[in-house]
Amino acid sequence: MILQSLAGLPAFLVYFCTALVAVILYLFVYTRVTQHDEFALIRANVPGAAISLGLSLLGFTLPVVSAMTHAANVIDCTIWSLIALVVQIVVYFIVRVPVPDVSKRIAAGELAPAIWLGLSSLAAGALNAASMIY
Repeated sequence: MILQSLAGLPAFLVYFCTALVAVILYLFVYTRVTQHDEFALIRANVPGAAISLGLSLLGFTLPVVSAMTHAANVIDCTIWSLIALVVQIVVYFIVRVPVPDVSKRIAAGELAPAIWLGLSSLAAGALNAASMIY
């Protein structure tokens, strides 16, 4: 009985590790594209940095979860995860159109721009996830 339950463990490990690598890659790329240093700001206890980065991470992981659920294989999942990363980068630049100094204001501790960026990222991620119909 236990061996039957563990039969899916190899597939679980492959997909979980793939998603984990995708998340690490996302955080690495996203935090270098933005004009503010999220991790330094979080270490300095700037809530807006945690809010915007955390919500953008959710906006990224929603399509990754969708890709994991619907992908034909792990390569398919990886490709769609990379697309999700690109979408989040694009959202960051779109958000800067109406609020060009969003990064400077987040770094200054303002919450409104952080919430705007974070929720925009989350909304784009939800749309991205829903659009992944193979």
